[in-house]
Amino acid sequence: MDEPDPLELLNHLEGILESDPLIDEIGFIHPSQFVLLNEDVGTPSTSVDSVQTTNFRTLFWIRDHKLGISTKVLFPLYVAAKNAFVEAYKNYKLLQRDDKHASMCCSSSSLSLESELMKHSRALLILSCDFGTAWNSRKLVLSKKQSLSMFMNELIFSSVILSHSPKSEQAWSQRRWVIKMIAGNCSNLQEIMERESELVKKLAERSKMNYRAWYHRCWLVSYMSVEQVLQEFNKSREWAGLHVADNSCFHYRERLMLRLFEESEHSQDQDASFDPELHKLLKDEFNWVEKLIKRYVGREALWLHRRFLLTCWIRYFACGDHDRSLASNQRNIRAVDIDMLIDNELELFRSCTILPDSDFEDYQAQATFAATYMVWLKRVLCFIYFFNLAVSFELFTQLILYVLNQQLAGALAIDIQKVETSRVKSLLTNVCPEKSLLWNYLPELCM
Repeated sequence: MDEPDPLELLNHLEGILESDPLIDEIGFIHPSQFVLLNEDVGTPSTSVDSVQTTNFRTLFWIRDHKLGISTKVLFPLYVAAKNAFVEAYKNYKLLQRDDKHASMCCSSSSLSLESELMKHSRALLILSCDFGTAWNSRKLVLSKKQSLSMFMNELIFSSVILSHSPKSEQAWSQRRWVIKMIAGNCSNLQEIMERESELVKKLAERSKMNYRAWYHRCWLVSYMSVEQVLQEFNKSREWAGLHVADNSCFHYRERLMLRLFEESEHSQDQDASFDPELHKLLKDEFNWVEKLIKRYVGREALWLHRRFLLTCWIRYFACGDHDRSLASNQRNIRAVDIDMLIDNELELFRSCTILPDSDFEDYQAQATFAATYMVWLKRVLCFIYFFNLAVSFELFTQLILYVLNQQLAGALAIDIQKVETSRVKSLLTNVCPEKSLLWNYLPELCM
């Protein structure tokens, strides 16, 4: 059989897309797989089967709003789509440059060129999802139209692109642009935020370590209501607990927590700066992460998240006895927190640096992360003192005096006054000898 004409292929693809606007997933299929797909019996659920001719039945497959394109025709399709898009874009820009024609924005020629541009850019982006000029041309048309329905269709289209290219930076950027455009005049913005969050969750399941998707989800937080932020925080806990090696999901929880703290600061006056609900939320997160650290040995993302939690505790809940803006019972809660926190961190360090008689490398990684965590903790306390961040000198003195007097028995006992530099360095050298040159400078790092 003769090779199909590229322009005919493009027209057929664009016909399929026009016939089924509900297509929600696209995939590229090897020609050998079309035999199995076509043997599948059953009546297609869409009307686009009528556009499936015999000549193209082994090149395109569509059913239940799922579109498959043979890898055999990807290159000729791309060339045809690119040429058609470039021509349409050139004609559209010429029309816009001409002041006389630009004033005729509702003329039939202008509408026709806009339709051609959107049609060809859609086909091109399906085949080459990071073609920036094609995305920008769609922004140009959408900005001119300012149609809410067109903006919503653009969200649907970009989700189709993400179905086969979940890490496409251009597609995620297009979604953020659309949300910015509709944020001021969309009554169901919170529903859109919820759908966006679910989309990221679904794609994160299919594409591990998808930084661009998680960045998008973090960006959405600023558009969420406080109630929605708290709901997202509670819902994301189960997912994070099952993906303890994915730092992005913990970064998302951190972004949600920061938003809650920011809202609390804005909503409360100076005489009521202590929020017991956030205090409990942070405490629960501390306990939960500790359980995960002990259950999933050697996961660095958990230790990094714990650093964030400790920083939040110092920033938002640490205070000294001098702080008379708090009720006495609130000051007592924080004083108890200081004792419990230091005790708990020291005990966590001790338990995580016990190396069993095993070659299991995760235990060695756990010991390394625990040791570096304690080095970091000491440096944070010094940083607070020298730069007077978040807490007062009295609080810093209270922390340091407690820590300096705290002694733990056993082979792994430490004194955070020096963070037992020699002991920590020995531990790091044993479990991570390839970085011995770095550990030699540990005394200077811990000053």
